[in-house]
Amino acid sequence: MTLLRRIRIATALVVALAAAPALATGAAAPRMSANSIDSIAVPDAPFDRSADADHDVAAAFARAAEEHKRVLIDLGANWCADCRILVGVMALPELRAFLDAHFAVVSVDVGRFNRNLQIPARFGVTDRLEGVPIILIATPDGMLVNRGHVDALVEARKLTPQAISDWLATWAE
Repeated sequence: MTLLRRIRIATALVVALAAAPALATGAAAPRMSANSIDSIAVPDAPFDRSADADHDVAAAFARAAEEHKRVLIDLGANWCADCRILVGVMALPELRAFLDAHFAVVSVDVGRFNRNLQIPARFGVTDRLEGVPIILIATPDGMLVNRGHVDALVEARKLTPQAISDWLATWAE
């Protein structure tokens, strides 16, 4: 990863975390029992390469509309340690319950940036796919609400579970 890319990622993360209180919509982040990513179970292959991403994303939007939630699309790949770490953090019981209450969550495998790219393109996110995970948060009618912050968790391994929880909570309704 180039120095410029690292600076861009670090800047995006700092901006996203600093803006969190201003962006919050009233959902308090759950307090995480895990203090570091070292204490979580990291799955080996959480992204299903054979899944029908278009169908899964459409189902998430239908579920979100029915349940009055936002959609959280986790774009990642099994080769990516940060993607697997993020999935592990999101599976922690306290965060899983929070996510289930506020989001229709769907994971999409992007391979080596050669699979399911129509999903981020649908939201005009094509220039940020230099790293994963990319998190897209959208309203049930398809409006992307975290534009400019989609790559804030690209280096999830450098964050605490609480920082990830806090960032995700900023986008909950």
